Amino acid sequence: MRPLRNRGPADSWLPVRREVESSGTSVVYAAVADWLPDDLQRPGLAAALGRDHKRLLEMNHVPNRSRFVASRLLLKSAAAAVLGATPDELELAYKPGGRPHLRGVDQLDVSLSHTEELLVVGLTRHGRIGVDAENADRRMLGLGTERQVCTPYELEAVLAVPVERRNGELVRLWTLKEAYSKAIGQGLRFRFTEFGFTPEDRQVQMLRPDGTPGAGWEWSFHSWLVDDSYMVSAAVYDPGFGGRGPAAAARPLLPVVPDPRLSAR
Repeated sequence: MRPLRNRGPADSWLPVRREVESSGTSVVYAAVADWLPDDLQRPGLAAALGRDHKRLLEMNHVPNRSRFVASRLLLKSAAAAVLGATPDELELAYKPGGRPHLRGVDQLDVSLSHTEELLVVGLTRHGRIGVDAENADRRMLGLGTERQVCTPYELEAVLAVPVERRNGELVRLWTLKEAYSKAIGQGLRFRFTEFGFTPEDRQVQMLRPDGTPGAGWEWSFHSWLVDDSYMVSAAVYDPGFGGRGPAAAARPLLPVVPDPRLSAR
């Protein structure tokens, strides 16, 4: 699986539909500019956003408003294309903790991420999906982030990476953990030092803090460098039930431990 590029509302959704039909899952990315309306006051935007329009009106920061609008339009359009519906027929809602879902639709699970000028949407018919994106050059190394994010095994593995690639490896681990947390609906409630992933030169697998395998065959994890600028990761839970919709059985690998990052928010 590779992320599929979308270039705006006029672009064809056929590649996305084919990928979902063949594998059950698709990750789509686009530029904010490709999905941002020229006028955020234009007639019809309130209907297109649904209940999210009220949230838009409460936002003051222009870049945040732009990403918010563009990402919701992309998600609803992608989901509508897969479901054979129109975007206006779908209502985006949120579970406790902020996890998005399509109200009344149990045959397609969705996830959403955006950073700077990038939008990412995850779609799956099989179970659960979480996606996350981050600027690949975002500085994390040397700020104490390593000890907030990495397990002891991961810390050793990061130090074994050539120094010029260590920060990028830390960004990759961060996005994988964010994607997994989104897939299970825990977000920042799940302490990142309680689970880890394999080093960059191996097939991505979840690990326990000591480096032993930590997830079953139901989970698959992926990371990609997109547009030479952004790290994108996806976590997909497939319980093997085919197209029976999001599985309530998707549970954290380990007990949820309150994340100390919450106290700083």
